[in-house]
Amino acid sequence: MSKFAKGKFTPKNPEKYIGIKSPTYRSSWEFAFMNFCDSHPSIQKWASESIKIPYQNPLTKRVTVYVPDFFIQYLDKNNNLFSEVIEIKPQNQQLLEKIGRNTARQAQYVVNQYKWAAATAWCKGHGLKFRVLNETDIFHQSKTR
Repeated sequence: MSKFAKGKFTPKNPEKYIGIKSPTYRSSWEFAFMNFCDSHPSIQKWASESIKIPYQNPLTKRVTVYVPDFFIQYLDKNNNLFSEVIEIKPQNQQLLEKIGRNTARQAQYVVNQYKWAAATAWCKGHGLKFRVLNETDIFHQSKTR
């Protein structure tokens, strides 16, 4: 079984962090994204696991709560303020063709699709954008070195 990076994140710019509880990362990718939010000058405010979105689990048919990884507010290159809800998820959990025949992974894929549909609708109703980021988005490197 793999060991995953887990721990509490201590912001160097605590005035930017608007979450109620201390940010906790559950992967090295979340840790990298927290560092980005904390240090990037365009990020004005951010929070970790601060929003709760109800959705119906397609497998159990029960209404439950989805807690996306991040909320961010940032300025674009024209100084327009934007707000987004962000989920960090490996690419192999986002693409159906990468799931394979593993029943547990297929079930998680279906549940994630319902969560993300609920988050997209919830965000739209609150004037926000919802986005799922993966390792390619977080660790994008130029092809010209």
